[in-house]
Amino acid sequence: MLNQVVLVGKVVDLPTIKETVNGNKVATLGMELDRSFKNSDGYYETDYIAVTLWKGIAETVTNVCKMGDIIAVKGRVQTHTYNGKDDNVYHNYEFIAEKVSFLSNR
Repeated sequence: MLNQVVLVGKVVDLPTIKETVNGNKVATLGMELDRSFKNSDGYYETDYIAVTLWKGIAETVTNVCKMGDIIAVKGRVQTHTYNGKDDNVYHNYEFIAEKVSFLSNR
C-alpha cells in the first residue's frame, strides 16, 4: 500500500507554531491549489487545503514562508474517525507534510 500525496500551490494562510503537551512543535499551513481543468462555465476552480507541519518542518516553513509563495508539499493523508453528538460517524482527513520545497516567492 502507498499513502503519498504531492500538492503544489500558493500559500494563503501562514503557519503559526504551537507546542503540544509533549513538547513537539506543530503548525498548519493553508494552500490554494488550482484545478487542472475548467468547469462548465470555463473557469478554473480553486481548492483550499490545510497542511499539518510537524517539528523541524514546522519551524523551517514558519520562518521562511511568506504569503503568495508557491510551494510543493510531499506527504501523506491521515484519517481521524469520531462519533458526533448526533450519533453519526464522521471522518476527518488531514494532510501531513513530510517535505516542503519552495518553488518561487513573491
